[in-house]
Amino acid sequence: MRKALGLVPILLCACSALPADPVHGVTPGHKCDAEGMSRFVGKTGNRATGNAIKRASHAAVLRWAPPGVMLTMDYREDRVTIYLGPDKKVTQIKCG
Repeated sequence: MRKALGLVPILLCACSALPADPVHGVTPGHKCDAEGMSRFVGKTGNRATGNAIKRASHAAVLRWAPPGVMLTMDYREDRVTIYLGPDKKVTQIKCG
């Protein structure tokens, strides 16, 4: 028991050295901008299209939204969401 109590100060020091918690939904240097993304509407939803949309929107996170799938309502300014139709074509692109 005494040995375990001797670890408490060491563990407390280790915790104080940890960096601050990152802010959820924020990736430094990335903020999604969906302006001008209409040029991708109608294209096939595949890896190449997703990567192009991610680059063009300056997003850090890409989320696919096929038809009938429920999505979380949390907002992330660094995420782009690509909505697909039943034919796997891009129907809409939104940030958040």
